[in-house]
This record gives sequence, C-alpha cells and structure tokens, in this order.
Amino acid sequence: MTATMLGVMIVLLLLGFPMMVPLIAGSFVAFFVYMPIPPEIMVQQMIAGIRPSALVAVPMFILAADIITKGHSADRLIDLVMRFVGHLRGGLGVTAATSCALFGAVSGSTQATVVAIGSPLRPRMLEAGYKDSFTLALIVNASDIAMLIPPSIAMIIYGVISGTSISELFIAGVGPGLLILVLFSVYCVIYAKRHDIPVLERASWAERIDAVKGALWPLGFPVIVVGGIYGGIFSPTEAASVCVVYAVILEFVIFRSLKLAELVEIAKSTGLITAVVFILVAAGAAFSWAISFNQIPQQILGALGLADAGPVMVLVAISVAFFIGCMFVDPIVVILVLTPIFAPLVSGAGIDPVLVGVIITLQVAIGSATPPFGCDIFTAIAVFRRPYVDVVRGTPPFVAMLVGVSAALIFFPQIALFLRDLAFR
Repeated sequence: MTATMLGVMIVLLLLGFPMMVPLIAGSFVAFFVYMPIPPEIMVQQMIAGIRPSALVAVPMFILAADIITKGHSADRLIDLVMRFVGHLRGGLGVTAATSCALFGAVSGSTQATVVAIGSPLRPRMLEAGYKDSFTLALIVNASDIAMLIPPSIAMIIYGVISGTSISELFIAGVGPGLLILVLFSVYCVIYAKRHDIPVLERASWAERIDAVKGALWPLGFPVIVVGGIYGGIFSPTEAASVCVVYAVILEFVIFRSLKLAELVEIAKSTGLITAVVFILVAAGAAFSWAISFNQIPQQILGALGLADAGPVMVLVAISVAFFIGCMFVDPIVVILVLTPIFAPLVSGAGIDPVLVGVIITLQVAIGSATPPFGCDIFTAIAVFRRPYVDVVRGTPPFVAMLVGVSAALIFFPQIALFLRDLAFR
C-alpha cells in the first residue's frame, strides 16, 4: 500500500497538480482500495482536521500581517533600528536582520517579512556598497527568524497536529530566534569590515527619541501576543483576533496609511491564502489518519533502522527529514505529512514535544530559504526581480549558521526550553 500511495502522489506532483490534490489522492487510495470502509469516514477525518479552535488563529494572523505589510509599521521599525545601530560597521546589515526579527514578532510570516523589510532596505544596502548577493541572502535567511518569533503559523499547525501547547511553542521559539539574530549580526559586522563598507552618520538622540516614539505603536504587537498570552489575559486564538483589531486601528486610524476601501482587497487576499491553508490541513488530516491506521510510520521507521534510536539520533533524523522536505515542498505540507510519521519515534524516545516543535519550525524555516525550491527564494525573485542564481549565490554562510543553531538545539535543548520552563514550570 505504501508504494502505491507514494507512486500516485509522485505522479500527480510531476503532472503539476497543487499539493492538496496528491494528498487527497493518496488518502483516497488508502481509504477505498486498501481499507474497505465507508467513504464518509474520509470526509469526517478531513473535517476533524480543521475543527480545532486553535486554527482560528491562522486566518487572523494572516489578516493582521496583510494589513501591516501594506501599511507603515515596517518602515517605522526599520527607522527605529537604523537610528541606533546604523552608524556602526555593518550597521545596515544588522538593521536588516533586527528588523526581520521585529517584523516577525508583528507578522509571523517569512514571506511577508521578505517583502516588508527587503523592499525598503535592499536599495539602501546596495547604495552603501553591499553586494547584491549578500543583501538578498541576508534578507531571505533573516526572514527565518519570523517563523520562530511568536506569532508563528508553522507552530500553530504543528501544535494542532501533535497536540502540543501553542503557548509553550511560542515562548520556546524566542531563544533560538535571538541566537540566530546574534549570529547574523556578527556575520554582517565581519562582512562589512572585510569589504570596507562605509559607516553611516550617527543619529542624534533627538532623532532616536523620535524613532522610538514612531515605533511604539508597531511594537505593541509583540506586547499583545507575548504579554497577553503569558499574562493570562487571553489565549493564542484570542490574541490573534486582538492583533487584527489593533492592526486596523493602527494603519487605518492612527497612521492613516490605508483607506477603508483597501480593506476589502486585503480581506480577499487573506481569504484566498486561508482557503489554501485549510484545504491542505484537511487533506493532511485524512492522509495522517490513513497512514497511522495502517501503521505506515512504524514500517518506514523500522526500515530506516530508527525504531529503537535514542533521543539525539531521533532529533537528527527529524532535522534532516524536515530540512530536505522543505527544500522541495511547502512547509505546511511537510509538517502535515512528516509529523505523524515521526510521532511514534518522539513518544518512544521520551523527547519533549515542545523541543521537537521548535526544531521542526527551524528546519522548515531553513528549508524555505534554501535551494532548490525554498518558497522564500521565489518570493525574493518576484519582489526584487532578480534571477534565481543571484538570489541563492550568497546563501551558504547563512545556511551554515542556521544548521549550527539546529545542532546546538539538539545538544543544548535549554536554548529553547529555558524560557518555556521559566513561564510554565
């Protein structure tokens, strides 16, 4: 049965069908060919996949991200960082990396971060003397931080599938996200010194104070998400709804960067993205049930010799599988397909599911920015109108640093779990 399912899915992918079709077709084969059960069972499993209330947060965070991406929040965050570090050697690079982290705490989307931060900063970096290959690689890879810093749609999807606390996943992603930011910032400084990039004029304290005032409103997003959830004021789902209201007030009333008529188009865009995500989740739920019912994960893990592997080997296997998967396929699809396969292994090895969730999120983030088919690469190609080779040329040093952080998480899990334990233990 496994070979037939995989064969059907691969053929449909090669024929150019969107990923939801191979997932549903693979499930169909399992249900109606090898599992002679009533057809409504498959429909029930698909509905059950999108039933969890936590998934309500997904369209809310997408809508909030769409609003602020089209507004002025990103510019104000960039201006804030620029005023404080722009005069340092490598300051523009550090500004790009830090702005990605801050915007990630606002949007939770790597692709939105590429657009919102890359569009205004890339021309400034090129003008300052940075090579385009370095600039593009920095923007694409620094956007990975957005997937780790709460809110994170990838963490929500993983939490729903695995039954892991989304609140704990959110707080556990902060440590690795900050570590990546530090590594990228150090590399930017080294690059600027090696290539003799000139420094910018130091901003006055008056300009810095003005920048802080201008960024206070956008910085309210992480306060709402992190402070609200861990202060016990509301749940992650409720936090998403509050973020939408806050984004509307910010961009339409306070900044007046958008007109009310534009909200309709933004809502349409959000609805389209949400529909794709939920169809994928529904198809993935049916697929997961089918492979679990037939004990396919146990067969695969046994064939790979991982059935009795220790915690370190399990985490290494998970990292490699998710990293490679996201180099070719959309991150949400990879999470939906691979998480149930590795679930028995994680449970048997007694690994903290929150640590697994953070490692998986980091791997899908790295894969999203890694050749050949990382989705953030194609976002950068579309936004900056640069050829594929130019976008990926400068990625190896950043991928090496991200892989290093992955290894550090495996051997030093407290990088992720320290804040979680502080907040929940």
